[in-house]
Amino acid sequence: MPKNELHPEKWVDSYADYLFNYAVSRVSDSEIAKDLVQETFFAGLNSAKNYKGDAAERTWLIAILKRKVIDHYRKINSKKGKAEVRMSYVSSGDENEGDWLEERVADPFSKGGDDTLENKELGLAIQDCLSKLPKKQSLVFTMKTIQGISTEDICNELGINPSNLWVMIHRARTALMGCMNQNWF
Repeated sequence: MPKNELHPEKWVDSYADYLFNYAVSRVSDSEIAKDLVQETFFAGLNSAKNYKGDAAERTWLIAILKRKVIDHYRKINSKKGKAEVRMSYVSSGDENEGDWLEERVADPFSKGGDDTLENKELGLAIQDCLSKLPKKQSLVFTMKTIQGISTEDICNELGINPSNLWVMIHRARTALMGCMNQNWF
């Protein structure tokens, strides 16, 4: 017996803002983000029969949206050979050092009104720091850590070896932490 059920008639009211914020933080273009959310809802409707109820409805929709974002970057990568990507990283100096903002982002259902403003300001600071990274470093970092693409797939797509990939990710993390510590924390 499924633990969770889908209620597509409530998706727009319940999840559109959350999904849009998630998408725009990854593609940095509100029109593309809107399209990705719409595609997510359509894909959810088309695959609703495959929903087993193991994950919460929002979690299931986010998983679909993640695939849509990955597909978006694969599409523009194959056309242009490069993409500007945005990721979200936060360091609070506690035991959660180095958590990804995706895991720490404010729950839209919580009562904390300052979370949205703080996340928006943090997102702008992160975008500023990302704009200072070399494009390929930003792309590799985002593909691996945000999109969860396998090392082998990234290396094949970009024509690099695993050692280069991990060096770029390390350099990106170091640069982002330095920039965020200087500009945000």
